[in-house]
Amino acid sequence: MSDPKHIRISEYNYPLPDERIAKFPVARRDHSKLLIYNHGEVGEDVFYHLPEYLPEHALMVFNNTKVIQARMHFRKDTGALIEVFLLEPADPSDYELMFQTTDRCSWYCLVGNLKKWKEGSLTRECIINHLPCIIKATRGPVHGTSHRIDFEWTGNFSFAEIIDAMGELPIPPYLNRETQESDKTTYQTVYSKIKGSVAAPTAGLHFTPEVLADLDARGIDREELTLHVGAGTFKPVKSEEIEGHEMHTEFISVRRETIRKLINHKGCAIAVGTTSVRTLESLYYMGLKVMHHPDLTEAQLHVAQWEPYEEVKRDEVKSEEALQALADWMDAHHLEVLHSSTQIIIAPGYDYKIVKMLVTNFHQPQSTLLLLVSAFVKGNWRVIYDYALAHDFRFLSYGDSSLLIP
Repeated sequence: MSDPKHIRISEYNYPLPDERIAKFPVARRDHSKLLIYNHGEVGEDVFYHLPEYLPEHALMVFNNTKVIQARMHFRKDTGALIEVFLLEPADPSDYELMFQTTDRCSWYCLVGNLKKWKEGSLTRECIINHLPCIIKATRGPVHGTSHRIDFEWTGNFSFAEIIDAMGELPIPPYLNRETQESDKTTYQTVYSKIKGSVAAPTAGLHFTPEVLADLDARGIDREELTLHVGAGTFKPVKSEEIEGHEMHTEFISVRRETIRKLINHKGCAIAVGTTSVRTLESLYYMGLKVMHHPDLTEAQLHVAQWEPYEEVKRDEVKSEEALQALADWMDAHHLEVLHSSTQIIIAPGYDYKIVKMLVTNFHQPQSTLLLLVSAFVKGNWRVIYDYALAHDFRFLSYGDSSLLIP
């Protein structure tokens, strides 16, 4: 595997006029356009025909994360508006426990208008189930580019109820518009279940119950995993070479049953979205770790940014073997669900282990997601993007999608 650290991000630029960025989704989500890239040939269809292009009895993997209403607004006595944007749980650090807490919790947050919030606490009242609730936010220490914010509240409400009542859904910044009521539905996948993301896994936004039923009718096996998408997904690459870009950490959970299915499919899968890709490919490296160090904890299975590029000898281990090692490790630790994290960067030079076909939207110029796509299609991304630009495809989160078969 070649070392991608010296890739120049300027080579992954393309002109994206503002009018090509979809501000809203199409009226019927499965009527969006679908670009087909099949062994170098490019064509197009509508999304609801997607199942016709997939091999029978394949395994298709979806990310079932749910976007939370992560933007909270507080007003100071002076009238200054402070935005607190929830990034990841601090205490409790487990997402599930976090949303169940009923009196206090802490998050790592981005703070908007920070200079106006020097000290003290901010409070806000909201109504939950016809009852008043007072929420207090206290600014804590700096944590990287974020702050730790401690929340306390009155009444016996869960934190999930609080953000549902006073939070706002964080639609992507490049849409340049306010969140609307319709986004609460359209910016979630129809199969979203596990709260925790601050951005949607957007390739999944095209699926409808009808398309899912068509997949089932064709004998295509469906599995779900969870990767909570962080705000870092929008973080631009500011360094000339990608070596200078630090990938954000994202939290994943994968069921033992999902790993068993992957093994039964010879370690091969069709991924829906780049988040599913990052999770699936990270499982391979987690499997390698436990092969050499069976005493590791779940947290120690974290996949570091450049880890996949470090040892060439690893390539000799087949994906099935690595997954089997991970499954055996889970059995030995009596785990039904694996909870860990990944910081993996997938860039040209990366050798895909598990993902054989990919459904994905069209990504921003000079983004790490474009690097991931380029690695998948062996550098041939311009052919795909030139076609999409020339044939009225809509771009980014609410835009159209592609099926990539390298």
